[in-house]
Amino acid sequence: MIMQRVANNAPWKGSPLWERLHTYILLVRLHRPVGFMLLMWPMLWGLWIAGAGKPDLLVTVVFVLGVILMRSAGCAINDYADRNFDPYVKRTKDRPLAAGRVTPKEALAVFAVLSAVSFGLVLFMNTLTILMSFMGLALAIVYPFMKRHTYLPQVVLGAAFGWAVPMVFAAQTGTVSNVGWLIFIAAVIWATVYDTQYAMVDRDDDLRIGVKSTAILFGDADRAIIGILQILLLLDLVLVGVQASLGRFYYLGLAVAAGLAVYQQYLIRDRDRQRCFQAFLNNNWFGAVVFVGVVLHYLAAPG
Repeated sequence: MIMQRVANNAPWKGSPLWERLHTYILLVRLHRPVGFMLLMWPMLWGLWIAGAGKPDLLVTVVFVLGVILMRSAGCAINDYADRNFDPYVKRTKDRPLAAGRVTPKEALAVFAVLSAVSFGLVLFMNTLTILMSFMGLALAIVYPFMKRHTYLPQVVLGAAFGWAVPMVFAAQTGTVSNVGWLIFIAAVIWATVYDTQYAMVDRDDDLRIGVKSTAILFGDADRAIIGILQILLLLDLVLVGVQASLGRFYYLGLAVAAGLAVYQQYLIRDRDRQRCFQAFLNNNWFGAVVFVGVVLHYLAAPG
């Protein structure tokens, strides 16, 4: 409490430089860590499995920082792409670019700087990882514009978020195994699940302004299709366990994750905006329990 009061009363807190920095923090959503973690969890699943429970320290540092940087860059380019839509959506109208506190050129500059720093980190990795990073950048750029052209932008988001998985396998092992691609598929399915729940919050606004999403495409079948995708996700993760020879702790984690999926279905049962958003947030725990299962498996493994 004392430290908080000191921070609030710090002389730099009201300075123009701080206000600008704070605006950029809001632009890249550093104040909302759930977005980072949803990207982070599949990468960590892959990193621990690729490293057999003992991932390389440099690879770990590079990819954790890379996830934070590229998610931040993705938020900047997303707001640039949505600059003509966000002012008319209840949830997004106060974002810095939508509210006029950041210019489109500034958002592009933030995206470019963060992407460049992230690429600088990738240069510490092997050639295959460096080459794969160009696909990751392309997906980050393309995704925000997909909602104009397809009802499946959530799938493209999944590919963008999940691309860290084959990259981390390449960095850790020099190749991408079948397990790596199975985790990538899981990441795509999972992102489609939670971003559809997220899109259900904005469905009325999106229909009014002409933005496309899986929530609109699925219509009244949204809950059923999300449920089918959750089942496919869990089956895919079972295949990961079989292929990677994971044990009981991993499957216990999957059992808890299955319970969370059921809970999410309960939350979205009436398609209430706030409850759908809670279901989206609950996915952070889904990712966490799967990761805990992976970690416990390797900690308990002999030798």
